[in-house]
Amino acid sequence: MPFHFLEIAVTPSVRDAQAEMGVDPIWLGNAGQRSDRFTDNEVEFIGTRDSFYMASVSETGWPYVQHRGGKSGFLKVIDHQTLAFADFRGNRQYISAGNLAVNDKACLFLMDYARRVRLKIYVYVERLALDADEALASAVSDPGYKGRVERMFKLRLEAFDWNCPQHITPRFTEREIDQAFLPLRERHSQLEAENASLRARLKEFET
Repeated sequence: MPFHFLEIAVTPSVRDAQAEMGVDPIWLGNAGQRSDRFTDNEVEFIGTRDSFYMASVSETGWPYVQHRGGKSGFLKVIDHQTLAFADFRGNRQYISAGNLAVNDKACLFLMDYARRVRLKIYVYVERLALDADEALASAVSDPGYKGRVERMFKLRLEAFDWNCPQHITPRFTEREIDQAFLPLRERHSQLEAENASLRARLKEFET
């Protein structure tokens, strides 16, 4: 039976830290709650993300956090327990790829800064060559995106958890700003047209 997110995250040392701060009773009742299948809420949220952060750990025990970005929805929901994405060539350090070769556990952070929402996901990661799964390669491919795909990552969900919005500073993408200002731009165009019409009528009156 898959573990609840906190059953994975709350180790004995974390429990000691919670006890030290007097908050351990808050979390005692959460054990056993299942979060091993994405609901429609998570599917919709993941499908609108244009970036996420992925944490992995090396064989020396050092953690590494990598930013992944692309078009909205580039992190694909294959089914209610599986995610996948194309691995585009970057700076060619391959730190995450190397870490995941020896430890297939990872944690994803998906952020919606505008709405101050974040989704945390524990996954097992499998590295796949592009010719290893034709259907999966087709699902994660995006011919319109400029970038060279080197491999695929297939992610099996273990548990997820939603975070509170506390301390998330709102930020907005260029597209979100454009949408927010669209009514103002439309109103500005209307006023410009009205002004042009009034100037034309005034010129006619003056002549």
